[in-house]
Amino acid sequence: MKIRRSLAGVAALATTALVLTACSNAPGDSDDDATGAPSASEAATTGGTLTVAETNQFFSFNPNTSNGNTDINAKVTTYPTRAWFNYVDGSSFAAGNPGVAKDESFGTYEVVSEDPLTVKYTINEGVVWSDGEPVDADDLLLSWAVDSGHYNSADGKVSYFDYAGDTGTLALTDFPELGEDGRSMTLTFSEPAADWEYALAAEAPAHVVAKKAGLADGQALIDLFTKLAPTAKDATADDPELRKVADFWNTGFDSTVLPSDPELYLSSGPYIVSEVVENQSVTLVPNEKYSGDLTPKLDSIVMRTIPDATAAVQALKNGEVDVISPQPSADTLAALEGIDGITVHEGDQLAYDHVDLTFNNGGPFDPATYGGDEAKALKVRQAFLKVIPRQAILEAIVTPLKADASILNSQLFVPAQASYEDSVANNGSADFPGEPDVAGAKALLEEVGVTPTVRILYNINNPNRVNAYTLIAAQATAAGFKVDDQGDAEWGSRLADGSYDVAIFGWINSGVGVSGVPQIFSSTGGGNYNGYKNAEVDQLAATLVKTLDLDEQANIQEQIDPLLFADAYGLPLFQSVGIDAVADRVGGIEAYNPSQSGVWWNVWDWTVTD
Repeated sequence: MKIRRSLAGVAALATTALVLTACSNAPGDSDDDATGAPSASEAATTGGTLTVAETNQFFSFNPNTSNGNTDINAKVTTYPTRAWFNYVDGSSFAAGNPGVAKDESFGTYEVVSEDPLTVKYTINEGVVWSDGEPVDADDLLLSWAVDSGHYNSADGKVSYFDYAGDTGTLALTDFPELGEDGRSMTLTFSEPAADWEYALAAEAPAHVVAKKAGLADGQALIDLFTKLAPTAKDATADDPELRKVADFWNTGFDSTVLPSDPELYLSSGPYIVSEVVENQSVTLVPNEKYSGDLTPKLDSIVMRTIPDATAAVQALKNGEVDVISPQPSADTLAALEGIDGITVHEGDQLAYDHVDLTFNNGGPFDPATYGGDEAKALKVRQAFLKVIPRQAILEAIVTPLKADASILNSQLFVPAQASYEDSVANNGSADFPGEPDVAGAKALLEEVGVTPTVRILYNINNPNRVNAYTLIAAQATAAGFKVDDQGDAEWGSRLADGSYDVAIFGWINSGVGVSGVPQIFSSTGGGNYNGYKNAEVDQLAATLVKTLDLDEQANIQEQIDPLLFADAYGLPLFQSVGIDAVADRVGGIEAYNPSQSGVWWNVWDWTVTD
């Protein structure tokens, strides 16, 4: 076995918040031919089947909704089955300069004016979905409509698309100018936009969304968006046609099996899904209709769901799988060291585990529970945070893998980043040290005069989250909280429903851009699952997405960080350590990629040899 460690590349990400951003392109997020029967393309130059083991279960072909926004849905339905103007270049992390690579075989984008910033996007002629329909301006306009929040009323009473990302960047644009060629769209930004280069893509087939909503075609969808554009912000009631469009976009692509209707899993990328075995596997084959430069080289890729790390390692040892990205632990690494014919890649992920408290569900941390008394709710939140044994969690999960690991004391930076120490010195994290303060928590609860019940949500199939829950629950009980175990294999689908008071989970970043900050911490952010609201955070986050200077971006985030601790938003636990193990027969997976796409970032380069 060979081990390759990549532990330094994160330092260049000084202005990047560690979040799972569902933004259009920069992240990299099946299909078949026009008859709905997937088949291998002659473009598969090396052939063979490669099998990848992943921890989580696939359940949606739309990873941009709050329900579908999980790592595994994005891995299956992003780079393999979508073509993009650009993609996050996984090899750039090893060089310490993360960035994007353009795919001009799909299309181009150019700045046609710098003041105001005006960008023209053009999809190449001949680029098609796997049913033969062109990828064109209606697809771009649909993505713009979803990702801009343009069709939500200004008072928030009328909203349509359940978008998991941040709308702040594209909200800076008015209705786009559509080109006469039917393949181009021009956006004019009212202010500078930090993430303009990552803001737009053709994420979903507009002609399918239109058809499923009862419209004639993609042009009818364009007409609908055009008609409603002048009045959307002033809307006082739903438009019935747009409601049908949004309802389908929000839920119509969710499926734990391969839909009988091939329009529900179309591809514009090199691969297409040919089979889904519920909770077990997803199979990808070359997309016959793909004509771009990112040519698939394999006959098929099988993504197997293997939640248990020990089972994943055994499957690799037995030759049942070729690549694994297991839940890291010292036992996992030790087991891998005993396997010949593999290479292990290790690295610090652009990810962190954290505990979030819910602010708006009538539970123990919601001011409404105390007649609107925020001071009482704050004390109860502070009491819970005081019992979280962050050092014990670190030592149980991370230290065995990385001896010099430390608890994470920032919501926005990691230790390798230039701003981390400055932010930690001033953000108030010292009020919540790694050791639990049971006596302090008891005193706060006695001041408020409550014995709260807290419902704790976590992934019961993830051993690290089970470990964290067990340690937290013991200390919380000792402090006087009544703990309701809400461990759930379907935890991801519950994040936005308010059915819990505490959530233990992780965020992972694409590696570029700053839109992830408002996505999570702004009151209107698509990833703000816990109902957090702070007007100053909203203002700073809105400024952040309009800030081009990297040093100033860091400064703004350093202003946000202490507000989160002061509000007892929750606590970061640790930066995650990642492991990939790759059989020697596999080509194209050469180094550890710390971003959310993991090994999948260059799926078109994968090969196998016997």
